[in-house]
Amino acid sequence: MTIQPETVPLKRRLFFPSKISLPWIITLSYLLILLVIPTIALISKSLTLGLSEFWRIATDPVALSAYNVTFLTALFAGLINGVMGTLVAWVLVRYQFTGKKLIDACIDLPFALPTSVAGLVLATVYSQEGWIGQFFAPFGIKIAFTRLGVFVAMLFISFPFIVRTLQPVLQEIEPELEEAAWSLGANPWQTFWRVLLPPLIPPILTGVSLGFARAIGEYGSVVIVASNIPFNDLIAPVLIFQRLEQYDYEGATVIGTVLMLVSLLMLLVINWLQQWGQRYQVR
Repeated sequence: MTIQPETVPLKRRLFFPSKISLPWIITLSYLLILLVIPTIALISKSLTLGLSEFWRIATDPVALSAYNVTFLTALFAGLINGVMGTLVAWVLVRYQFTGKKLIDACIDLPFALPTSVAGLVLATVYSQEGWIGQFFAPFGIKIAFTRLGVFVAMLFISFPFIVRTLQPVLQEIEPELEEAAWSLGANPWQTFWRVLLPPLIPPILTGVSLGFARAIGEYGSVVIVASNIPFNDLIAPVLIFQRLEQYDYEGATVIGTVLMLVSLLMLLVINWLQQWGQRYQVR
């Protein structure tokens, strides 16, 4: 019996199934209700003002300052956590020590802790009289109620993403890879850079992108630990809330639309970098 090859490529069948099944309908309906319709509603609501008015509100000096604080601070927080989160994940996977389970559980604290409570804790600890802030006060460094406080809050709430993304990958790396590198004369530093780091690049970028996205949308902790002063430490989510308090719903939707579009663009760039890093994965 001759087996006839399939005429429809697998990739095409995945995106355009020949038969619409119930799971496919449920998936599309869920995504439509949860993501597509709210996104279209937000954009259409903001465009009711007209393009000229939309542009005026979107490029208002206060809004531009809020974008600057939001995106740059979130990006720096994601990059710092990319380095420190990799180090923490490495230690948790590769080393055994007393209190390891407790520290591993504390990593998820930003997930479980209400953001308002996190902001209250950070404002208390990093104030000029706080446990940590008092050591910086003599040098004229103020953390709480400044842009630096916003940075600390974003570090706090985005930190678990990189650790939890990287841990499973580190656990799956076989020790034989390192032993093979050592047998070929590689030193520990060369083993890390040429054998261990390449397959870690995609999960690191994934964790950074998740943490970056989480930091952009953070509100509860930042609104407490920052002074929320325009041109100082005001972030875009807080600006949206301030517009809503003034019953400026159209202005709030404009800021929200800009925030969503810029976030989407930056995430697409990060995802492209992640796909680019896939070539370094160990097969």
